[in-house]
Amino acid sequence: MIPDLWYKNAVLYNLSLESFLDSDGDGIGDFDGLMRRLDYLRGLGVTAIWLAPFYPSPRRDNGYDIEDYYGVDPRYGSLGDFVAFTHAARQRGMRVLVDLVINHTSDQHPWFQAARDDPSSKYRDYYIWADEKPKDADDGVVFPGVQETTWTRDEKVGAYYFHKFYEFQPDLNIANPEVRDELRKIMGYWLALGVSGFRMDAVPFLIARDGVDTEAPEPAYEFLRELRAFAQWRNGDVVLLAEANVEPKTAKAYFGEDGDRLHMIFGFPVNQALFYALATGETALLREAVEALRGVPDTAQWAHFLRNHDELSLDKLTEEQRSRVFEAFAPDEDMRIFDRGIRRRLPPMLGGDRRRIELANSLMLTLPGTPVLRYGDEIGMGDDLSLEGRFSCRTPMQWSGERNAGFTSSKDPVRPVIDEGDYAYECVNVARQRTEAESLLSWTERMLRMRLELPEIGWGEFDIIDTQDGTLAISYAWQDRRAVFVHNFTDEDASVRLPVEALGGTGKPLTCLQTDTANHPEKGHYDVALYPYGYRWFRLGGLEDMIDE
Repeated sequence: MIPDLWYKNAVLYNLSLESFLDSDGDGIGDFDGLMRRLDYLRGLGVTAIWLAPFYPSPRRDNGYDIEDYYGVDPRYGSLGDFVAFTHAARQRGMRVLVDLVINHTSDQHPWFQAARDDPSSKYRDYYIWADEKPKDADDGVVFPGVQETTWTRDEKVGAYYFHKFYEFQPDLNIANPEVRDELRKIMGYWLALGVSGFRMDAVPFLIARDGVDTEAPEPAYEFLRELRAFAQWRNGDVVLLAEANVEPKTAKAYFGEDGDRLHMIFGFPVNQALFYALATGETALLREAVEALRGVPDTAQWAHFLRNHDELSLDKLTEEQRSRVFEAFAPDEDMRIFDRGIRRRLPPMLGGDRRRIELANSLMLTLPGTPVLRYGDEIGMGDDLSLEGRFSCRTPMQWSGERNAGFTSSKDPVRPVIDEGDYAYECVNVARQRTEAESLLSWTERMLRMRLELPEIGWGEFDIIDTQDGTLAISYAWQDRRAVFVHNFTDEDASVRLPVEALGGTGKPLTCLQTDTANHPEKGHYDVALYPYGYRWFRLGGLEDMIDE
């Protein structure tokens, strides 16, 4: 079956149900609330919605501690509500991706409880046990400063169980064929209910062949191939999107040489290099990170983001580089988390500077791959550092200037809305910005529409044009189209020179897609003037070259 590569030219929008819109006044967002905003998302330019976990859960890890893979947390609605939602999204031309969290379960999951209760139960081998605590049990923790070990003793069993994450999230034994069968059933179940793909959580730990090797687990890539084959057999246009904070050289193995493993992978190293460029005005590291994205199969795709539901991880930067980003964007210790990341949203990090906010979003939209927006990015929502850990960036969506930002009629929202400072909901909300032609929301709508009209970004071959440090110029060629995107990361005016030969050698004008003005070459090159933190999107050719698209 030939897959539909719809994800090559898509815009993904990530949201958590509990924080999006409450329809019944209990203070918690739900599927009915999300359905009421589907037309908003479609109008924004979203083509696929990625949902954070909504399964039954004790919610000790924001829903990533799953108690039942086949259900919906009653706070969000029912399975019927979920199916109604996927149907409504499909009617509007939008697809749905859900989180697939299958490297661990909650310790309240019936599988783990059965494993504890009966040593002869088949579920005992669903998890990883050791009679003695391994010597390296305290190595390789995912959450330093919060998590102390990867092995915890269960007194009822009289043995230690392995958990790469928190102690209430025991790891599944992926080496067990019965576990693999269960995981395929989970995928098949949600595919039958209308989803178009899965964002696969913590893939590097999912494919660890030996759970006790916490430092350098040997990858079991054949499992990724099995999941891809199964999912695509059930649904020919399914997409598997991996959360894998690994270097591109390693990430390419996740795609497979023949493109028979995963479809998409988040570009974490590019994200970190991007924030280094924003912090310093230096673009050499960013160029290097983008160049490393080459050489993937035709069916593969990178996914790019600015901020997500977790911390802004800086673990791939050197200590000196990380210090410079911390100094610029998280000078206070309270703004940092896990010794490697920042728990802030983009606008506060950039001091609310609209020029830099637009620059960052413009670059994210024009990197080689598919853009992923986090809910609230389109209006420039802020953060609440008084909340614990990652919750600082998970405040309710700000729909209006009404009480509780129009998120809920309850006096007790799931988390406090931001009601003080420059990012208070009275100042930053959808209702206000949709009436303002120059608001960030209006800008985002225009840019997303323009991005969807530029399939060469997702489908074409890219080249980084040699320009001075502090600037970045990327050219894409696909079929008979060529597009060019130029960005200035400095606080000074910049003049960027683009050789005609680097853009196909035709000598046609570069037409700016923001202003519809033509830039004609002189003496074998184009000169592009950029304001501080400026950017320009171009198509090669004049208006007559664009009419037939």
